[in-house]
Amino acid sequence: MTEQGEKRVENKVRYKHYTMPTGGWGSLKSVAMDIIQQRALKTAPGLLKDHNKVGGYMCTSCAWAKPGKPHLGEFCENGAKATFWDITSKRTTPDFFSRHTVRELLEWPDYDLENQGRLTHPMRYDAASDKYVATTWEQAFADIGQHLKSYDPASVVFYASGRASLETSYMYQLLARLYGNNNLPDSSNMCHETTSVALPESIGTPVGTVLLEDYDHTDCILSFGQNVGTNAPRLLHSLQEVRQRDVPVVVFNPLKERGWQEFVNPQSPGQMLTNKATQIATQYHQVSAGGDIAVMMGMAKLLLTWDDEAKTAGAKRVLDVDFIAQHTHGFDIFEAAVRAADWAEILEISGLSYAAIEAAAKTYAKANAVIAIYGMGLTQHRYGVSNVQMLINLLLMRGNIGKPGAGICPVRGHSNVQGQRTVGISEKTKLVPLDKLAELYGFEPPREDGLNTVEACEGIVNGTVKAFISLGGNFVRAIPERDLMELKWRDLDLSVQIATKLNRSHLITARTTYILPTLVRSEIDQQLSGPQIVTMEDSTTCIHASRGKYRPAHDMLLSEPKIVAEIAKHALAPNPKVPWDDWVGDYALVRDAIAATYPEPFHDFNGRLDIPGGFPRPVAARHRQWETEMQKANFKLPKSLCSSFAASEDRAILRLITLRSNDQFNTTVYGYDDRLRGIHKSRMVLMMNADDRIRFGINKNGLARITTAVDDGVVRTMTNFEVIDYDIPSGSCAAYYPECNALIPLWQYAEESKTPAAKSVPVRIEPA
Repeated sequence: MTEQGEKRVENKVRYKHYTMPTGGWGSLKSVAMDIIQQRALKTAPGLLKDHNKVGGYMCTSCAWAKPGKPHLGEFCENGAKATFWDITSKRTTPDFFSRHTVRELLEWPDYDLENQGRLTHPMRYDAASDKYVATTWEQAFADIGQHLKSYDPASVVFYASGRASLETSYMYQLLARLYGNNNLPDSSNMCHETTSVALPESIGTPVGTVLLEDYDHTDCILSFGQNVGTNAPRLLHSLQEVRQRDVPVVVFNPLKERGWQEFVNPQSPGQMLTNKATQIATQYHQVSAGGDIAVMMGMAKLLLTWDDEAKTAGAKRVLDVDFIAQHTHGFDIFEAAVRAADWAEILEISGLSYAAIEAAAKTYAKANAVIAIYGMGLTQHRYGVSNVQMLINLLLMRGNIGKPGAGICPVRGHSNVQGQRTVGISEKTKLVPLDKLAELYGFEPPREDGLNTVEACEGIVNGTVKAFISLGGNFVRAIPERDLMELKWRDLDLSVQIATKLNRSHLITARTTYILPTLVRSEIDQQLSGPQIVTMEDSTTCIHASRGKYRPAHDMLLSEPKIVAEIAKHALAPNPKVPWDDWVGDYALVRDAIAATYPEPFHDFNGRLDIPGGFPRPVAARHRQWETEMQKANFKLPKSLCSSFAASEDRAILRLITLRSNDQFNTTVYGYDDRLRGIHKSRMVLMMNADDRIRFGINKNGLARITTAVDDGVVRTMTNFEVIDYDIPSGSCAAYYPECNALIPLWQYAEESKTPAAKSVPVRIEPA
């Protein structure tokens, strides 16, 4: 939809297999086009000087680590686009809202909504005119506060996206607990909550054990279910250096992603002039959706066989028997399960040949220090927890936790999604020092677990949730069961959306709805004590400072800490021990409060802000200290060889993988081209194995209807997907997130973590 409100007419999808490397001239061209489209030419010099640099600002895109010795340009294509979209000169003003009804805007694509530019004024939805109208900050806070005072605290949800700083997140979780609940779901619930459940049971920590320097010492990398070219492109710098040392990189992923194949470093003049790429993956295994446990079981089975042979021959053992004896629990039971696993079942479920699994296992067995990388390709399955724990089992068999160059490395999405959990954004009370909060702030925190994302959705559906406060994000667009959720969302009494740009969540209105515009991280945050510093935690647990460098988009904007503080002041009884105004005036005081609440990881917080590369939080498993019940790392038995829905002989059912394009970050769509997959002009695309397409009677480049293959009385169907023949295993297919969220049942999630199972949705495909 253009500014004039005309419907976008999508051209027929254009698909041509992309053969160029990741990075290189293709990336530079895409970045240059985005600078122009967002009218952000003045931003470009700051990318080199300030982006992810000490004294500068931290990227609002992914959470990948920032090196102590940064590259000339410490940014990637998506990070640059995120910044251009933050610092765009486009504005979404009250005048824009006066020209468009909400009903009209609901017809606009996601891209066109956010492409209107930065929000400038607090807005309130007016049902009589079906338009948003400008309001004052004081009126907004007063009305929100009165609403919140009228509810049962259990009926209010305080959601947080993963971009808010540690300072804001700490204040926000305190607001919720002072209000009277632990209803603090966040975007982690939708992606890496599985990690937060799986890792503590296995190794005693909810986070990865790898630091950036471990890539300098590793001699093998395994990757499962992670698309580095789209989701963490700056990791390609470390991977390139690893490959220059001839270290093998073994990749398991259903789709062959260009980021794992070839990379041309835009900061290498030699590579740019010659276009001579670095080959990243030395082995690439296209596992079937839901088949990762079977792959790892096969590798474990081969390790045991080779260890038996070594033991008989009196040769060096394949297993690290000393590590297993000293540091682990449950190996005997695990060993018996591995030996009993059936090869025929392993091969059928994994979709790989015996030779492929053997090649991967041989590479792993030869290495002394192995890093295992993974993403949502492991976490977003019914048995996602077993996926992650089976990968840990594989590492434990050869002692690859707690030594240089080895460990587990979950790649997080949002730039501070891990850090929010660190400072209390969690619905699980066992993860939060409630007694310390009680001591510091003189109140009795609620002791019952709150609602996670799925439970919050269930509460909205059944009417027990009355109000929803959203600290960033596009919640309605990100969650499963979209059609039902949009219908039930309108029954909410209050929706408060703290945001930088217009998105669909703002248009699915409650009885009372506010949009509260805020600063972005790269903008100067001027408060009483001067320009402020905020902090965040990266995927490797390192804490970084961020200083805004650009003039705010509008004088009416407030910072996130200011908005949180004002909501708290208007909704809560005064508490002299909670200095909301002092905190807003000087964020260093918030960091002092964080350090008082979490003294071990945050001691001397303000004194360590500018350590190059950030300062790491302590992780006991890095030192082979296991904070588990047995004080040892645990081998955990997988629930099934297949992490997806139950295997079926009905070949009419495929497993749908939802995924992002390289012109996208989470729900923010920067354009309609997925360059790295060769797909252009549309996102309503279904990637299918050609044999499956023919089997279902769909013409080449024809249209398809997708229907979720579950029997729960609800029909979930989407149509007019343009089908392309794609290199994907038979039985699996792929389409874009968040468009396909309407196909995911709310109840289809990882069993222990309730992370939506978006990587293996059972579907039926038919011609449209």
